[in-house]
Amino acid sequence: MTIYCGVDSHARQQTICFCATDGGEACLKELRHDRDDVRGFYAQFTGDVVVGPEAGGYGARFVELPEGLGHQVLTGGAAEVRRRARRRRKNDRRDAELILDLLRKGEFPRIHHPSFESREVLRLLRYRHKLVRMRTRVKNSLRAPAYGAGSARRAQLLSRKGRGRFSQLPMSEAMGRQWGEWLSPVEELDRRIKGVDEWLEPQAARDGRVERLRTHPGLGLLTSLALVCPPCPRWVEVREQITRGVGREAEVDRPRLRWRNQQPFFQ
Repeated sequence: MTIYCGVDSHARQQTICFCATDGGEACLKELRHDRDDVRGFYAQFTGDVVVGPEAGGYGARFVELPEGLGHQVLTGGAAEVRRRARRRRKNDRRDAELILDLLRKGEFPRIHHPSFESREVLRLLRYRHKLVRMRTRVKNSLRAPAYGAGSARRAQLLSRKGRGRFSQLPMSEAMGRQWGEWLSPVEELDRRIKGVDEWLEPQAARDGRVERLRTHPGLGLLTSLALVCPPCPRWVEVREQITRGVGREAEVDRPRLRWRNQQPFFQ
């Protein structure tokens, strides 16, 4: 017996319409995230359980919860689910009933959903990318007073020798204070980025695919992890194109990933 659960989830509450495949009656349940036992509700189901939430920005937690209980989670595209609705009027109850009906008929518009391990790696990759962007902005703020004080060294500005040379340049009190205040965020961001890299290294070492990709010129730790843990089907196509070029440098010399209209393509 398979139990199907159609879930219409929001930030503060979720509406669930569930039933079994043996002709059982569909039941409706509304759970408030701040006061109801959401985990206890899903834990009461045993056997084959299929949970079908819609993809959304607040759905990561409620996808991982039934997955941790051993249930199968099928993430659906919200726009495609809505397109298959028979009625134009929309509310939480009707959305949950529609998802349940699509699950039982085998017509649920499932979209790509990475595994938990891939999602963890992708979270850290996005976090590291934000740290690098913050560090770049801080470094640019450091270069402005340096150029204003007459320093023409750009590459060695933040090195130990570059800091010593800059401290000897004539500058006002406000400029010197600005330089000193901006230095501490750079060191802190460097420490955090290094910590993320130290966490990602063991994850890469446990996956032979990442190690094989890193042997190819131009593919480092971050790119290899992003290709092995694709966040969307489009990344799968790019990964296949790159992995076909591994070991064939005569045909593919240092493959590069570029973005065009927010879509990656292989060049």
